[in-house]
Amino acid sequence: MEAMVRNLSSTMELLAVATHSDAVARWDEETLSRALHWALYCQHIHSRFHHSPAIRKVMERQLEMTNQSLRSVFPNYTALCFSDLSRCQNLLLEGLLRNTHVPVAIMKILFDKSTHLNNNGNSYQDVTGICSRIIESKSACKILGNVNIPSTTGADAEVQSELLLEKLNAVVTQSDGHRANQFLDSVLGEYENAQEHFCGVICAALQNESRMDLEFMIILDWLELKHNFLEYMCHSLPSSLLTNIAKKHLRFRDLYCDVLKKWAKEMEYDINNGEWIPVSKNPSVSFQNLTEHFVSLFKGSVSLKDHLETELKALKFTDGDFDVRGLSIWGDLLSEILK
Repeated sequence: MEAMVRNLSSTMELLAVATHSDAVARWDEETLSRALHWALYCQHIHSRFHHSPAIRKVMERQLEMTNQSLRSVFPNYTALCFSDLSRCQNLLLEGLLRNTHVPVAIMKILFDKSTHLNNNGNSYQDVTGICSRIIESKSACKILGNVNIPSTTGADAEVQSELLLEKLNAVVTQSDGHRANQFLDSVLGEYENAQEHFCGVICAALQNESRMDLEFMIILDWLELKHNFLEYMCHSLPSSLLTNIAKKHLRFRDLYCDVLKKWAKEMEYDINNGEWIPVSKNPSVSFQNLTEHFVSLFKGSVSLKDHLETELKALKFTDGDFDVRGLSIWGDLLSEILK
């Protein structure tokens, strides 16, 4: 019993360090695995003794003493009760996701989707991708629980966007906007081979109804700095999704419209074929596709339509306000949109 009580207290201290201390900056895969194993140990304690009043009373007394001790070390420490032991692993993961000092290498391990079974005899591979497995489970539950409710970005993207926003909130709370940009840069790097999926994650984050405007502002600030990614996002996502975000965030409306105007300026009129063709090949956007983006925005809301129509008419006017096809990309766009 004495050893079990000591282990319980040590695991509580471990959870506090994972959430509040910069010591996690020195963690590696072996440390992470041991931490998860100790958290699982506490879950077994809860499972085995939660119906034993005598032993539970001893545990609760130790929890109270350890909580008091940890409060004096970590001002933002949240006390744990006996029932919390049943979800120790989740508490550990939540703490790590909120701690801005967690190294990128640890985050890679938590979200790695590749399998490493029996890899070099490493006994710590069970922690690899644990967050991804949780995401998949939650995504499955979300799909099964909302069979008749279509998801605009996919359940995976929605669950991952929740995690992204939780971590972003923790970074903003504990540091400044520059650190938030660094965090988003590191996440983008993690999705280097799956940028289209990350576009969906960002889209889902910007459509989240339960978040603060500050988090949206940070993401939009970051998108403005990452113009290549923003352009890729506008190219790869359906125009209907982009329109939904534009209706919710005027700042995104302006960023999105700037991308569309850039694509329009990169077109030239092919006299032989009688059509506008893109000069830039990265990304290559056809006149038809560009028109579809604008049409979606025009149909999005009256305010979007009025704003865009005013802008396009002003641009057409600067080109001479001609109504002859091929003389102004803006005039021809307006003609197609207003058909």
